[in-house]
Amino acid sequence: MMTPLQISLPTDSIFVPRSPNDPSFGQLIKEGRYDHVLDNILAWGIDLIVNILIAIVLFIIGRFFITKIDNFVAKIMRKSSIDNTLKGFISSVLQTFLFIVLFMIIINSVGVKTISIAAIIGTVGLAIGLAMKDNLSNFAGGVMILLSKPFRGGDYISALNLEGTVEKIGIMHTILRTRDNKTIYIPNGPLSTGNIINNNSLDGTLRTEIIINVNYGCNVDEVKELLLQIAARHPKVLKQPAPFARMSKINPTSLEFVFRVWVKKGNLAEVNHDLSETAYKELYERGLISPAQRMSVYLTKEEKKHI
Repeated sequence: MMTPLQISLPTDSIFVPRSPNDPSFGQLIKEGRYDHVLDNILAWGIDLIVNILIAIVLFIIGRFFITKIDNFVAKIMRKSSIDNTLKGFISSVLQTFLFIVLFMIIINSVGVKTISIAAIIGTVGLAIGLAMKDNLSNFAGGVMILLSKPFRGGDYISALNLEGTVEKIGIMHTILRTRDNKTIYIPNGPLSTGNIINNNSLDGTLRTEIIINVNYGCNVDEVKELLLQIAARHPKVLKQPAPFARMSKINPTSLEFVFRVWVKKGNLAEVNHDLSETAYKELYERGLISPAQRMSVYLTKEEKKHI
């Protein structure tokens, strides 16, 4: 009975480079051992294709589970009282974290050392953090605003000598819309540490205040009654809390009245303009407002010499 022919080569005579970039390939070519070069290129190519396929399969499976987890968390948050902007932020952070974990699993599965990758990511992260410390401050401020909720979308706020209606609370900036339809981007860092005035009440009403100056010698009660009648005639002025009109100051050339009414959120600018125009017209018709304030100045003879 014939036995199969078996040929064994010494292992020290065969080079098994990891890739075509391995210096051993140059040595094999120099020695003219082209068959080994082709064998190793083929082996390396097969390994590469297998690793790519493994990475693709892991990515598809991982993405499927990430979507399931994200949908599960979103379902829980929909049942809670968490602000919509905070929900979006939590979802983004969760997805980012899960994709980083998936990335580490994939590169570990294809044979890349994750410790080295983690060290590189840590170094790069530190460098980016030092270069973007102001942006990190804005990021932290955005998180604080979303958690503490000093205002919400749609509120009319005053902060950092700016005011407007909150359109969006972002992670880095808060966007305000002014009454003249301008857009203001406020960095969340200074905004979270500064004074914020939220002009919205819990029941969705706002108070507007108008300052009116009338002539000396007027009947104070008549002016107050006229202003309250103007407020009562406007359909968008709320009956409760009741409108308010009082004399507040005696100026050198006029008497100052403060006129306050409450309105629904969204009607503030319209009511303010309407009441200001109507009050001026009716006070002017009754002679309670002069066309222009005048002041007479008398000079002595000595003062006239210096003119």
